[in-house]
Amino acid sequence: MSVGPEELEAFTPYLMNRIMARYNKGVESELKTAGVSVAQMRALVVLADNSPCSISELSVLTVIKQSTLSRTLDTMENAGLIKREAQDDDSRIRMISLSDAGRAAYATAWPAMVGMRETMLASLSDKERETLNQLLLRIFYDIRHHDF
Repeated sequence: MSVGPEELEAFTPYLMNRIMARYNKGVESELKTAGVSVAQMRALVVLADNSPCSISELSVLTVIKQSTLSRTLDTMENAGLIKREAQDDDSRIRMISLSDAGRAAYATAWPAMVGMRETMLASLSDKERETLNQLLLRIFYDIRHHDF
């Protein structure tokens, strides 16, 4: 069975993936100016509001595979953007938090992400944006595998 362009555009997961790929590509060059990658920015954003957290939690919240995230965090730690500290009760678990440099990188790079969101949603009214977000949240809560 072959699927044509019209069927693909009507296949919601495919369309969502294409939209996010374009969003990431659009924001990528702006983030380079701030000295961070898209994956690093996702980690910075999550850590700005959820610090400290474990790599497992961060993996879920950033939607980055744990092995890929681990390499991203190594780079971020070497750049002084994050700190990893062992848990008092279990030294195998490292809690990750932003450093002052990480907070500064977040503050510098976040406007690029907001700007690309505005570009992406420019053709929608405020009410349509709200409706879209509510629908996406309903879908997200229906399919999520974690409590966060």
